[in-house]
Amino acid sequence: MNAIPGPDPDVVPNLRGARRAGFGALIGTTVEWYDFFIFGTAAALAFGHVFFPSASPTVGLLASFATFWSGFLARPLGGVIFGHLGDRIGRKKTLITTLVLMGLSSTAIGLLPGYASIGFAAPVLLILLRMVQGLALGGEWGGAVLIAAEHAPPGRRMLFGAFAQQGSPVGNILATLAFLGVSTLPADDFAAWGWRIPFLFSAVLLLVGLIIRIGVEESPEFLAAKEHGEISEAPALETVRTAPVPLLLGIGAAAIGVGGAYFMGTFMVAWTTTDLGVSRSTILSALLLATVVQFFVQPVGALLADRFGGSRIMVTALVATAILTPLVYALVGTGEIGLIYVGLALGALTSPAYFAVLAGFLAQAFDARIRYTGISLAYQLSATLIGGMVPFIAQWLLAGSGIAMVAGYHVALTLLTLVCVVLLARRTRTQHAPHSERTDVSLDVAADRHIVAEVD
Repeated sequence: MNAIPGPDPDVVPNLRGARRAGFGALIGTTVEWYDFFIFGTAAALAFGHVFFPSASPTVGLLASFATFWSGFLARPLGGVIFGHLGDRIGRKKTLITTLVLMGLSSTAIGLLPGYASIGFAAPVLLILLRMVQGLALGGEWGGAVLIAAEHAPPGRRMLFGAFAQQGSPVGNILATLAFLGVSTLPADDFAAWGWRIPFLFSAVLLLVGLIIRIGVEESPEFLAAKEHGEISEAPALETVRTAPVPLLLGIGAAAIGVGGAYFMGTFMVAWTTTDLGVSRSTILSALLLATVVQFFVQPVGALLADRFGGSRIMVTALVATAILTPLVYALVGTGEIGLIYVGLALGALTSPAYFAVLAGFLAQAFDARIRYTGISLAYQLSATLIGGMVPFIAQWLLAGSGIAMVAGYHVALTLLTLVCVVLLARRTRTQHAPHSERTDVSLDVAADRHIVAEVD
């Protein structure tokens, strides 16, 4: 693997443009994650009744979660398609395309008739629209991370990369608020039309996101690479051929980053409302509190990473998460409202610091000419192979063995992530060792100095 080319020496960072790019990444990923999260919540609360009415509650829930996973199947393909476009024609045009795809597919889900109206076509169309969502999100994340980080001033790569990561809690907050607004409806009204409102609201968010994203300038690093003739002809093939180890380790390093949200969100909603008798509004309010905590923890994690090094912060956060996770499940499992709030807030204290740094950490593992494709493939393959299966496997473990096995599954994924983060950090350190013959620099010189020093 080649070392990571950094900012062209002739490119002077534009602070105003950097802020605009960071804000554009935040707004765009907020819209994308809002659309993705509302599907997960609707799968837990409504889709079993609307699209699989003849199934038992447990089977209907499993079928809904299988539909939920179909979006994850499409995410690596989205990473390949839009990664190719992003590395070939630019970050900005590609990100506008992914935003439009996500907004239109989500709005269409809100208009989709149920099984009672069009029969088997309803779940089939739901799966197809979910896969369009997956394609869009598969191409969105990597580009949003890069357009922010590649505009960033020196020494602030982790922080600006975290702008894209903030779209996850903000989108989750909006999704939770949207469902809180309809969760108090009578059950029949909620199943008939209430769940559709959050999806239809996607059209408004799409318009806002487009207005902001169109005003963002193209990445200066992409423009420099294009000017110097350093554009890859086949980014996906080049990634697999030249960077297979970073790709595999990146998949593992992202495991709990993509899976954790579905443990603490989608699965928790289904478990507490179906098995513990907790009301929809109560669990959604508790998740809202946890997401607000995440929103404030992530920037702190990114700032600390720019100061002390990305993998050091990630390792600390992951160890703390593994220790606290059993307590989180124990508190929520009491069914007591106050303890549910405490448990979910506790779960949001540690892992968001890791998640905030993940984007910049993965970006350092790939050469600029394949960076969009490389980080998209790593993250989205992790989402498909690991994250998308979390609600299904967790529900299966709960039905067969109880909640302790679900907590163990959560801890196991956290430890897998920890091991891969350490190994990938060591590899990155080796690529930037002083004896290297390469003369190019990485995403950020200061960040590299931290990487060289932090993991042995």
